[in-house]
Amino acid sequence: MSAFKVCINAVLPIFLIMALGYAARCCGAVKRESVPGLNKLMFRWFMPIMLFNSIYKSDVSSVLQPKLLLFAAGTVLAVYFLSLGYVLLTEKEKERQSVMVQGLYRSNFVIIGLPLASSLVEGADLGPVVLLISVVVPMFNVLAVITLEAMNGRRPGIGRLLLDIVKNPLIVGTAVGLVFLFTGITLPSFLESTASQIAAATNPMLLFLLGAFFKFDGLRRYAKELVQVCLGRLVVIPGLALTAAMLIGVRGVEFAGMIAIFGSATAIASFTMAQQMGGDAELAGDIVVATSALCCFTMFGWAMLFKSLGIF
Repeated sequence: MSAFKVCINAVLPIFLIMALGYAARCCGAVKRESVPGLNKLMFRWFMPIMLFNSIYKSDVSSVLQPKLLLFAAGTVLAVYFLSLGYVLLTEKEKERQSVMVQGLYRSNFVIIGLPLASSLVEGADLGPVVLLISVVVPMFNVLAVITLEAMNGRRPGIGRLLLDIVKNPLIVGTAVGLVFLFTGITLPSFLESTASQIAAATNPMLLFLLGAFFKFDGLRRYAKELVQVCLGRLVVIPGLALTAAMLIGVRGVEFAGMIAIFGSATAIASFTMAQQMGGDAELAGDIVVATSALCCFTMFGWAMLFKSLGIF
């Protein structure tokens, strides 16, 4: 199959499912106010089972890749500090600063990135990519809390940060999957089937809810900030990170994982955290909407480029 067909088959379903969610909201089939509650349900129950299932079904020898984990962690830190420096130089309002930093470094790795990685290398073992969640998601959360509290004049509590990481359902699902993988414990067939069916339903539902969350009528107010964040999040950051990954020899499904982390839209959790911790929540929501709407086109471009180069 040509590179164009592989990439269009990977990206177009993501776009269409989000568009379906947006259409359902516009038609009144789904109320925007109900989306946060449904997202909470997905985050606490469906997503951990999906992550558990991906690791549980993986090959032990392929999952642990220290080089990949170190590269991902190091690159997330580099992106964070570059984002922080840029925002401090270009934006003076504190409430917007913390939100823009989050918008730049914090990607929607799980909701948009994982489905893309799965589609780009169909049939491949996603275990190494899923394991990245245990490193990247805690880093995203810790850096977000530090940024929001520090820029809004509060002192972040280390104990609370650690507790939030341990209690994070995504970390719990990943950790339980690793326990089953390395101990060789197997589930009864009916439980395996249940986990597989829940896992299969999770990504489409997450994308549908993301589309139902879209609201475009407030985008003009933050036009300058949105242009800066969209260019940084979707063009500059993936350009630098993916080039570095290619140069150090990351290939195959692992490279698709790098596109998932560094090429996807801003995480929807950044909007929730801005609401709760004193950031500009309206700007945070607009960043999520704008980057999510545009990332289908930019991710197609990055996937097409590196597929053509034979990187995955």
